Amino acid sequence: MRLILTALATLLSHYKRHPGQLAMLLLGLWVAGALWSGVQAINASARDSYARAEALFTTGLDRLERRDGEPLEREDFVTLRRAGLPVSPLIEGRVVASTGERLTVVGIDPLTLPGDSAFATAGSGGELTAFFTPPWQTRVAPDTAPRLGLERQAAPGAEPVLADGRQLPPLAIAPSLPPDTLVVDIAVAARLLERGSALSRLVTAPDALETPPKGYRLSRAESLVDPGELTESFHLNLTAMALLALIVGLFIVQAALGLALEQRLGLLRTLRALGVPGRTLVALLALELALLGVIGALAGITSGVWLARVLLPDVAATLQSLYGAAVGTQLRLPWHYWLGGLGVTLGGLFVAGSGMLWRAARLGVLGLGQAQAWRAGFQRQLRGQVLAGTLAAAVALAVWSWLATRPAGEGLVAGFVLIAALMLACALWLSPLLAAGLAGLGGLARHHPLTQWALADLQLQLPRLSLAMMALLIALSANLGVGSMVGGFRLTFLDWLDQRLTADLYLRPPAEQFDAVQAWLEERDEVAALLPTANAETTLLEVRAGGDGRRLEVPVSLFGITPGARLTPTWPLLATRAGRDAAWTALEEGDAFINEQLALGQGIGPGDRLVLSAPGGRQPVTVAAVYPDYGNPRGEVLFASATLRERFAAAPGSLGIVLAASAPSGEHETEARSTALSQALTERFALDSQALIDQREVKALSTEIFERTFAITRALNALTLAVAALALLASLLAQARERRRRLAPLWALGVTRARLANIQLGQLGGAALVTGLAAIPLGIAITACLVAVINVAAFGWRLPLHVFPGEMALTLATALGVALLAAILPVLKLWRTPPRTLLAEEEAT
Repeated sequence: MRLILTALATLLSHYKRHPGQLAMLLLGLWVAGALWSGVQAINASARDSYARAEALFTTGLDRLERRDGEPLEREDFVTLRRAGLPVSPLIEGRVVASTGERLTVVGIDPLTLPGDSAFATAGSGGELTAFFTPPWQTRVAPDTAPRLGLERQAAPGAEPVLADGRQLPPLAIAPSLPPDTLVVDIAVAARLLERGSALSRLVTAPDALETPPKGYRLSRAESLVDPGELTESFHLNLTAMALLALIVGLFIVQAALGLALEQRLGLLRTLRALGVPGRTLVALLALELALLGVIGALAGITSGVWLARVLLPDVAATLQSLYGAAVGTQLRLPWHYWLGGLGVTLGGLFVAGSGMLWRAARLGVLGLGQAQAWRAGFQRQLRGQVLAGTLAAAVALAVWSWLATRPAGEGLVAGFVLIAALMLACALWLSPLLAAGLAGLGGLARHHPLTQWALADLQLQLPRLSLAMMALLIALSANLGVGSMVGGFRLTFLDWLDQRLTADLYLRPPAEQFDAVQAWLEERDEVAALLPTANAETTLLEVRAGGDGRRLEVPVSLFGITPGARLTPTWPLLATRAGRDAAWTALEEGDAFINEQLALGQGIGPGDRLVLSAPGGRQPVTVAAVYPDYGNPRGEVLFASATLRERFAAAPGSLGIVLAASAPSGEHETEARSTALSQALTERFALDSQALIDQREVKALSTEIFERTFAITRALNALTLAVAALALLASLLAQARERRRRLAPLWALGVTRARLANIQLGQLGGAALVTGLAAIPLGIAITACLVAVINVAAFGWRLPLHVFPGEMALTLATALGVALLAAILPVLKLWRTPPRTLLAEEEAT
């Protein structure tokens, strides 16, 4: 045992003489673990929010709705309960807190709610009595308190005030509730939301009713989509990016481990000669890895939690805007998160160090003393990388061929496998490409000795630089691919907004005033046209294509628009049955359009017939066209507003107001008329200040949501690129001293230190430029996979492929910038090293 401890202390003493290598090892583990742990902390907190939301009977209970499409009333509940059916009423709506936050209010009847609900089993009988008797209670999750203007840990019994001055019942903290949700007694909710006797829905325990009561439609719990299902693809994207950052960080570790072992070859030979068995040395090296891994993993997990706290608000905004899923902004981490972070980091470390352990175990005692023995196999390694890269490319081709045979929208995991195989193939081919290029340039530079020396020296550095260049290639290509996808999405999204938001103002009057407001606006001279909308919810029962029919039970949204000269020319269509003009004519005659999400998700195309549930019974309708609907997580069927209100008893939605054209220089005049019309509407109909929205405000808000939605993507991209830069810096610093020894003879031959510094910058800049050029086609391929596979499977709609020359130029500039920044520190050391020291280092070898 004493021998083993002495050998371990001897191995670790290397880092006392080379603290920079220890710092790089721990830095690689730290940054890799921090990004991975941070994303996993975000995912864990989001899934906790989904689990709490599911407990809020959104997906865990069956629902009853009226077949005639009329809103549910208290009388429906009373009638069904008297008939002995175990139903429970719910009221749901939105209120504005004093902080301006919009929160969901849910009113329940705890006595009739199914017994396994989180609210029906909220505590003792005394607590339940306090909930539905004056002064009542407002149950909230701990992370909802800041949204109500209270301290982060609000004391139970606090009485928050809403934006309109009304006071909520005293708070009762319920950790099982989802964020941004206030749960109150149903009588309190009816008063807060001014609902009177109207109910939002009736619920019952799963499978408590075999068949729906007469006049009602039953939606089973398993047919309802929960937030976790909707957002799973988003979290898979985050996990893939975090895994990429983990891999790039482990490149730093592998480069540092290889150098540390190479520099300890003499020490290993001595320990073997003193009687330490080879297996014991390998075990001690593995123990060293474990000790370093625990330190780096703990630092990474701690930093990852901090990173998650910074990024979680943007992630919450993303999930809310893309999927309507409420996610808390406070971390809630389960116990297995900590063990998982530690396990993944240690596992990655041992994968990165497995090559080092394998080579140490296979080299004999004499081989251990020959530093050149480590380089002798580099050519064999290059041939192996070419074969492995070819195999990875074959896997990518096979996956792409398989995806081509699958319906659009399938194969999310296969899409990530495709991208990983492409990146792996290009990364494995990079070193052979650099080696072949250097050999070819060396032959051309025979008449330029200094250039020939610089190329030969770069070849000598290649075994150590190859891992860093692979990390840089992966980071650059991922940056280009994701950046191009986001940029294309932004262009498409803004164009889509311009096409869809054709009216100058959008008005949402109360349903009972809708017709009166519309009639009043039609008489105004400043109004050129009105574009009323309508909306409803229903179930897609059947799809008929040709002579085949498929039975479905898919909830869909119904939306009504007003075709006309202002809307029809700009509304985009992806596919039609008989041309664009014929499609709009068919819509006015009663046919329907469907959004891309429904078309891809259910395999529906123009010409197919749908059977929809309607108040009057089953309604068949023909699909005339498919249109893009970016950002909508649900399937949608589009009708003319008049058709939708007539056939589905749809509630009126909004009124698009097109103002009469003004002079070309009359922008201020248009704004003044818009303001005057808004004031007249408010005074005439006593409308709420939020009822009328300017088109410019809608676009500004939508753009702001978009930018915040992809803030997390940009942050992870930047962090991954920073990790790649650290990998390159680690490789350069690790071999800086040995390189200075090789530069001493050149200085002695008359080459100035300034020229030597320029040679180093040129060497690394050239290698980085080749890496950047290789990253461009790989980045374009990644963009194509993201657009054609990942995006369709994740969101249900397809984006056009955009290629940005500016992004490509930025990729090359980033490659050069990263390489030159990483080379600055070694070059400065060379510049400050006296010539006498250079010669002394050369003599020491």
